Amino acid sequence: MITAAPATSTYSFRFWMLCLSSFLFSASFNMIIPELPNFLTHLGGADYKGYIIGLFTLTAGLSRPFSGKLTDTVGRLPVMYFGVAVCILCSLLYPLLTTVFAFLLLRLIHGFSTGFTPTGEAAYIADIVPLERRGAAIGIFGLAGSLGLAAGPAIGGEFSRHFSLDALFYSSSGMALLSILVLVNLKETLPNPQKFRAGLLRIKKDEIFEPRVMPTFIVMLLTLFCYGAVLTVTPDFSEHLGIQNKGLFFTFYTVSSIGVRFLAGRASDRFGRVPILRVSTFLMAISMVVLGLAENKTMFLGAAVLYGFGTGMNSPTLYAWAIDLSHPERRGRAMATVYIALEAGIGIGAFASGWIYGNEIGAIPYVFWGAAALCFVAFLYVMVGKFGKRVLSSES
Repeated sequence: MITAAPATSTYSFRFWMLCLSSFLFSASFNMIIPELPNFLTHLGGADYKGYIIGLFTLTAGLSRPFSGKLTDTVGRLPVMYFGVAVCILCSLLYPLLTTVFAFLLLRLIHGFSTGFTPTGEAAYIADIVPLERRGAAIGIFGLAGSLGLAAGPAIGGEFSRHFSLDALFYSSSGMALLSILVLVNLKETLPNPQKFRAGLLRIKKDEIFEPRVMPTFIVMLLTLFCYGAVLTVTPDFSEHLGIQNKGLFFTFYTVSSIGVRFLAGRASDRFGRVPILRVSTFLMAISMVVLGLAENKTMFLGAAVLYGFGTGMNSPTLYAWAIDLSHPERRGRAMATVYIALEAGIGIGAFASGWIYGNEIGAIPYVFWGAAALCFVAFLYVMVGKFGKRVLSSES
């Protein structure tokens, strides 16, 4: 049975190395996001902008049951390594693309990277942090990943202004490589890992979904729709508002979430996960309303700050709640289930946003107001739902 590490190991060297790796990995695949819409347009695929994120998250979500099972059998580290290897390879292939079909196929393959690496990381973190400080530790770890997600577009936006697009893709690949190099000396935390065999890829019905984390699944699915919308629409919206760096929204969103993530994690340890989620889902709904009303740079970036506050509270609390509800021996499967909700929410948000937007700037408010409505549904769910007492131990 896997148990959490004693309290002294919460912020051990391997914890910080995993945080650094998460930052680098997240930044690597997100730094190319601001330039992909124009890249696809130049290939003749302007009508397929919603597919940029949608296809990526589709394969990420479909691969979660496999990565969850492999995390619980083969080990945490091999699953992380595989995801990073996919990221490295795909970033090297973007400069070779000449057709829309090839681009969409590569985005589909690229999604395997986030289908595997974060699943292994989440299970590894759950193995090494103590139960009583789980929310705070996950808040810090989640912050590292979110910093990468937000810093990536900002870095990529500036990089593409001063260097070539091909250089941006190669730098993305290099950053993914660095994310695995910092993990070279980490030891596996899964007791008695098995050797990989083809039979492990056969997934039974009860291995696809972990029912114990259903509440987390629902909230994650509803609230992540807005992130898919943000990724898909904000680059064009930024350009419409005269903002040169199309990753600036993500910079403001990240900065506002930095302190909130750590404080929210500690607060959820003390007061419970559900009370924090009530505040976070409400803030996310409000941020999407403001974003839909934005007519200038000030309102646009103000909405980014509100969104950062909301997601900064929402994300670490949801992951901690999922670990609370999961059984230690099914932890990989439980985290994979939560990530399925994450990928499905982002993917549906991206596809739906691309369809609603249709390259018509006037349609953008409806994209964000739709996202606001789903966040408000999540708020109602955590307000009226009966979830019982917060679980600190997952031994049963």
